[in-house]
Amino acid sequence: MSLPAIILCDPATAALQIVALPVLDRLIVAAHRAGAAPITVVSRERLPPLPRTTAFDIKFQSVATTPQVSGPTLVLTTGLLVQSVDLKALMPNHGRLVARDGTLLPAGVVQGPLAANLEDQLRPLPNVIATGVAEPIAGPASAPAVSRALWGSLASSLDGVVDKYFNRPAGRILSKLLAHTPVSPNQVSLAASLVGLVSAWSFAVGSHRAAVWGAIVLQLSAILDALDGDLARVMLKESRFGKWLDIVGDQVVHIAVFVAVGVGLYRSGSVAPVFPLAMSAAIGVVISLIVVVRGLKQAESQCDTLSRRLIEATANRDFSVLLIILAAVNKLEWFLWATAIGVHFFWILILAAQLKESSSSRSTGKP
Repeated sequence: MSLPAIILCDPATAALQIVALPVLDRLIVAAHRAGAAPITVVSRERLPPLPRTTAFDIKFQSVATTPQVSGPTLVLTTGLLVQSVDLKALMPNHGRLVARDGTLLPAGVVQGPLAANLEDQLRPLPNVIATGVAEPIAGPASAPAVSRALWGSLASSLDGVVDKYFNRPAGRILSKLLAHTPVSPNQVSLAASLVGLVSAWSFAVGSHRAAVWGAIVLQLSAILDALDGDLARVMLKESRFGKWLDIVGDQVVHIAVFVAVGVGLYRSGSVAPVFPLAMSAAIGVVISLIVVVRGLKQAESQCDTLSRRLIEATANRDFSVLLIILAAVNKLEWFLWATAIGVHFFWILILAAQLKESSSSRSTGKP
């Protein structure tokens, strides 16, 4: 549901930086992504630079006095950090946004002329509980807590146990530094892939020490791989290209590592059928990528399907810890056997679930 939006600027908060972006910039992007149009910014002060609004070429009107409101209108103030998912849920309910802890927030859908005190119009509206990050901003003193809440909300449905409890926390310090630099998430994705290829080179050397270092460097690549998503979400720099760059880069690294492990084992004199195993693993990764892409292209209405959940449960680098352990005990043959066989079980399971879901959709007439 699309509604016009009015953002009332408070001089104390409009230009306030929340993770390197002004509050006003974040609000305009959130309203735009929620489908609000047109967007009007009310401010008697000069507006701060709006880097993400400019980058997305979001059109808005800036006025010095509050415009007339004749119908349902989304109204919010810069005393708030909110995400598009909550504004999108708020508009059809014609309600007032409330934080999960019960805090009343300065955002809601009002009708008729705006009162001098926005709270008077918001108070009688039905409450809509926020599901994303929704935090009041009283002034500069509250910015650190709001920034921590935003960082704390970052996660991915693709996160495995190692990502959740190690890779993402380990990369968070670097993420916070990079947020204040021109470094882009796509550049971080490329760096993660390059580090992963260095790991593959180390595995291919064929010595025990090199294999251990290869496993450690691969873990570093996994940390960087978690970092790029954090940076994209917190800086509002998500893009379709970035998503596919990340997915393809991961698979290139996986193929390189699996083949390199086989080469290293051959050089070290392993009696296992390392080349057939490595090729089986590499081919399985390619097929898995095709199947995963097929699943990710499914309609949004099918986003909670079994195949999507399986993809989310397995599309991570939790195996990197196992690789460190097996490299340390000089049992990389075990890893190669498990990968060469397991990757084919993975894509067959996903494909079977997709085909079953497609058949079910056709029988029920759903798109």
